[in-house]
Amino acid sequence: MKPRVWFAVVAVFALIVAACGGGETEGPATTAAETTTTTKATTTTTEATTTTEAMVEIGTPDNPIKVLFVPSVSAEEIIAGGELLRATLEEATGLTFEVSVPTSYAATIQEMCASPDNTMGFIPAQAYVLANELCGVEVALKSKRFGYTEYWTQFIVPRDSDVETLEDLAGKKWAYPDAGSTSGFLVPSGLFKKLGIEPGEGFEAGGHSATARAVYTGEADFGTTFYSPPVDAEGNVLWDGDPNNADVPDELVDQCVVTADGKNIDCGGWLVKDARRNIRDEAPDVVQKVRILALSDPIPNDTLSFGPDFPADLKDQIVQAIIDFAQNDPEGFATAFDAYSWDDVAPTNDTEFDFIRGLVQSLGINVADLG
Repeated sequence: MKPRVWFAVVAVFALIVAACGGGETEGPATTAAETTTTTKATTTTTEATTTTEAMVEIGTPDNPIKVLFVPSVSAEEIIAGGELLRATLEEATGLTFEVSVPTSYAATIQEMCASPDNTMGFIPAQAYVLANELCGVEVALKSKRFGYTEYWTQFIVPRDSDVETLEDLAGKKWAYPDAGSTSGFLVPSGLFKKLGIEPGEGFEAGGHSATARAVYTGEADFGTTFYSPPVDAEGNVLWDGDPNNADVPDELVDQCVVTADGKNIDCGGWLVKDARRNIRDEAPDVVQKVRILALSDPIPNDTLSFGPDFPADLKDQIVQAIIDFAQNDPEGFATAFDAYSWDDVAPTNDTEFDFIRGLVQSLGINVADLG
């Protein structure tokens, strides 16, 4: 096997970020009193008029809870699973939900801040940190993939490329999913800064799948996407944790084929779960054509986060419903989140994202930079 490179991502920065305060949650009705005083000789008359404007209750058909997904893969893939999630949540809570995929990571953040009391978002670590800083978006859950609550950036190159180290990427054309992608852009940018590597032209491919495609077709010299380790048919992780062994063993590469059900790439018993898997239909030989050069240090997994003014009681219902979904119907849960490869969830809190917050601060990234 060709040597891979292991590296340490930028150290945790000790930072304190002041999250923008959300507005006060409005009650179900507002009352205004208008008093007019008229004086005629010694008589004073006071007239009081009261008006009531009823608020539309959150989670009803007229004000559904907005379920937002970032466009890390095709919207069609996400919506298919999102509709299953919607139906499950509606049955469990009696609330009404509406699923959508905004056009970008930035658009997702902006929507959560613009509708602070009725939005929930499945957003990656960088998007969460920026949304928290912008308007106080709050994190509730983090995902699990194959038992991991963390994932990695993978640097991918054509299998026949002469690139063997990260330093060899200097001047090379770089494809990345989106400027809002934690694994696809933030972490590799921080690493390049630390190591003094200057890639060549870079471009947003439009998702992790599109990034893998750009490397496969030769549109880019290298790409950065998410990495999840390969598993066997029972879902057991086959990776031993050594970054030099992150890819399918060389001797099994020629055996890689799309499985009969079309859901995976099977390389002699090793089922590929990283971003290359996402283009298996159009590029069944993607593993034969694209290899993993290196991995980053671990990154906190994607989150379920809520708008800053989201009602606490509804939030608790939804969080518990998702936990129950994962525990009681793991197959259905995995189907609902197939586009993101989630297989479970775990509680989390803001401090777990300080590493990502440090990178954002170090690189001077804000929501405007996400496009």
